[in-house]
Amino acid sequence: MASQLLEQLRTDLNAAMKNRDQVSTSTIRMILSAVQVASVAGDEAVELSDVEITAVLRSEAKRRVEAAELYEQAGRVEQAAAEQSQLAVIESYLPAAMDDEALQNIVNEEISAAKNAGVEGPKAMGQVIKAVKDRAGDGADGGRIATLVKAALA
Repeated sequence: MASQLLEQLRTDLNAAMKNRDQVSTSTIRMILSAVQVASVAGDEAVELSDVEITAVLRSEAKRRVEAAELYEQAGRVEQAAAEQSQLAVIESYLPAAMDDEALQNIVNEEISAAKNAGVEGPKAMGQVIKAVKDRAGDGADGGRIATLVKAALA
């Protein structure tokens, strides 16, 4: 059974091509290409789940953010704007991000749970990050979680 997200991407690609939307067309093609590469990356080709496709989308979004920052630092405003518009298309397929307050509450609860289990300070970091990732799911990326956990344990 094909992934719903993959089907949505293909449908949106057709619509973008019909509407002559160059940014969406090129961005969705790039996403589909990245998904294809990820699906054949292992020993044998596999069909990616929505969760795995979301991970590919997060990776592509992160690349766009980094590229836009580099272009801005180099004074290349048009290229930075192009990366930003691609990022907007990619983000439309990502689940909504969890707000900072909700994520901080989960971090605090998991740190308390780790203390109750007898693990404190920097030693608890890996355990707490894993627990927060499990609870937050697609609502927060790993970098954001790690930053909050590190700050709370410091």
